[in-house]
Amino acid sequence: MIRLSVAVLCLLTLPAPADQTLRVAPLTRDGQVLVSFQLGDVFTDELKAALHSGLTISFVYKIDLKRSAAGWLDRTIASAAVTASVRYDNLTRRYTVTRAVDGRTESVRPTDREEDVRGWLTTDFERLPLFRNAKLEPNSEYYVRVRAHTTPRNATFLWPWDGHDVSALAKFTFIR
Repeated sequence: MIRLSVAVLCLLTLPAPADQTLRVAPLTRDGQVLVSFQLGDVFTDELKAALHSGLTISFVYKIDLKRSAAGWLDRTIASAAVTASVRYDNLTRRYTVTRAVDGRTESVRPTDREEDVRGWLTTDFERLPLFRNAKLEPNSEYYVRVRAHTTPRNATFLWPWDGHDVSALAKFTFIR
């Protein structure tokens, strides 16, 4: 009993993990569902060390547009995947950041600032036109769910989320 109490006390005094929150905000406009999302600060020392070793780090965001169903399973209307990757070149001391949507490369750019890399991987996702709203029924409730994970997935030191995906959702009512 004393060992259990000491173990619980040790766990309670550990520092809090990085802000592992994921925020999602959908917006319907001009025939599309625009999705904005933002991941809290997940840059651990281990992640920075892996990045500076030259390993390509990717944050994969899987986005689902769903409609709530009265029964068990909600109906998936559409899905998309956004991948933000970065590779550090030790010779030039520059990062190359890449963004792909559903496997298509959308943007590649070099930078020498770590702050730009943080934003590129976790927060610079504003009003992405991921879905068309032609399939949506007026005055119905939908939601957008975003799940995030890092790759490579088999390297445990890269997991800022203790080996689990982080997810969040936001509901909205489609009004034509």
